[in-house]
Amino acid sequence: MKRYDLIDGMRGYFLVFMLINHLVFAGGYWLVNINHNQLAFVEDAQGFVFLSGLLIGMVYVRKMVKNGYAAGRQAIYSRAFELYRYAMGIVICVLAAQMFLPGAYYVWYNWLGYTTFDDPLRLAAIATFVFQPTFMDILPQYIIYMLFAPMLVKLVIDGKWAHVMAGSLILWMAGQLGLQKLVTGPINEFFLRPDEQGIRASFNLFGWQIVFYSGLVLGAMTSLNKINWTGIFSPKNTFIPTICVLICAFFLPLRIMTAHGLMPGDLVAKFATMEIRADFGPVYLINFVAAATLMTWMIIAGPKHPALWVRRIANGIIWVLSLKFLQLLGRHSLYVYVWHVGIVYAVYYFDGRTPELSELTKTAIAFSCIGLLAIPALWRERDKWLPMGGSTAPVKVAAGKKA
Repeated sequence: MKRYDLIDGMRGYFLVFMLINHLVFAGGYWLVNINHNQLAFVEDAQGFVFLSGLLIGMVYVRKMVKNGYAAGRQAIYSRAFELYRYAMGIVICVLAAQMFLPGAYYVWYNWLGYTTFDDPLRLAAIATFVFQPTFMDILPQYIIYMLFAPMLVKLVIDGKWAHVMAGSLILWMAGQLGLQKLVTGPINEFFLRPDEQGIRASFNLFGWQIVFYSGLVLGAMTSLNKINWTGIFSPKNTFIPTICVLICAFFLPLRIMTAHGLMPGDLVAKFATMEIRADFGPVYLINFVAAATLMTWMIIAGPKHPALWVRRIANGIIWVLSLKFLQLLGRHSLYVYVWHVGIVYAVYYFDGRTPELSELTKTAIAFSCIGLLAIPALWRERDKWLPMGGSTAPVKVAAGKKA
């Protein structure tokens, strides 16, 4: 199957900036301020989840059409179980390190709570994704969404994509109203431990599923040739980018005000109810749709636009997403994400056991960690650069696309 290089580049881009944002140093550091989330209510996690759903739709709809529903479902579930093993593996590694590293329990307490191997209830909560340690939460929600993916892919194949999106929108609205608490409340009480944590999650599954499943629908319809992207996003159709720019421009000053505490108190009280990140509130949804649509138009139509400045911006975006390093990370994004969790915990431990580092040292560590991100990707493609790697590689990179 043909590789979607620009999508790989996007996922690699999001991984790099997620790592930068997840590195925590005493006193902070300047690199976290170089991100699009400083100018919009659009974050790397949203793009990563959306593209993951997009590729699920693109890849597995073809397998389902070719080999039948059962085969497609089995392929998706096999992939989900593989990722589950990696998600549990990183937890086990961190807990094992906590046992042997001096002071690790206290350094990581804010991220892990009272989580040790001698607490079976907490371990059960982690195994069922009820308790998700800090920065280990994107993969669990991805796996949960994959459990429902076969049925939804089948609905799209049957021409019922609108039903899927209507159901997703209803779930999103339920998440905004907090209806999930009817279920999560008792679960939280059951798993509650001495650290006063039962359920621990950064993402409301009802709210964030609309990001994943909208991507799934678009990906599936793309593979079924039901969307004419070049017809929708043409250089002549400037209405779409104009509306998107206006929406992003509307949110720009609001984002700057919230980022720097400049918004008046009475406005904050109202605005905050619409801007709940964990629920993927209306502000995040509208801003994300506008930004994603604008980016898509720039990539597809921008290079052919008569205006030179538009072509330059579009070609600049494509150049960034074409960087081989980013595409390498994107080809193995979920493995790289698991690896990035280990890097983040290691840096946090080092920072917690040393005097406050200089800005130069923090920057050097951050760039070194970006380079380290490539290790699992290079390992999975070792047949391309190790002389004796040929038959030992677990995956032939050219053989197909994994979401």
